[in-house]
Amino acid sequence: MAIDFGRKRCGIAVTDPLRIVANGLDTVATASLVDFVRDYASREPLDAIIMGEPRDMRDRPSESQRFMRPALARLRKALPDIPVELYDERFTSVLAHRAMLDGGLNRTDRRDKALVDKISAAIILNDYLESIRNR
Repeated sequence: MAIDFGRKRCGIAVTDPLRIVANGLDTVATASLVDFVRDYASREPLDAIIMGEPRDMRDRPSESQRFMRPALARLRKALPDIPVELYDERFTSVLAHRAMLDGGLNRTDRRDKALVDKISAAIILNDYLESIRNR
């Protein structure tokens, strides 16, 4: 599972059991994130949770990390048996918008921030899966 963390909402993506491709699952209010993930993990096996790590162009932690870190700690505390890893999320929103354009979505659908967050989470997870295949 991957999470594209945001102050208001989080995009969620999951992969198939063979870890071939990630797909957007849902977008949830940030305040409900831990409950959503806990509920999902009670129904579906999770090997790991990959949370997008906000970094700036100089590869330093961005300002957004001060909001993300407490949520990360709550997630790790609520699900101690599931490893939670951080993965660089730079450019995922740009790539999500590009995917929406390439997919032929109309302007109204491209303005749907929840859809952007869900696609961003899928991009994070696909990139993460690719990185572990290349290790």
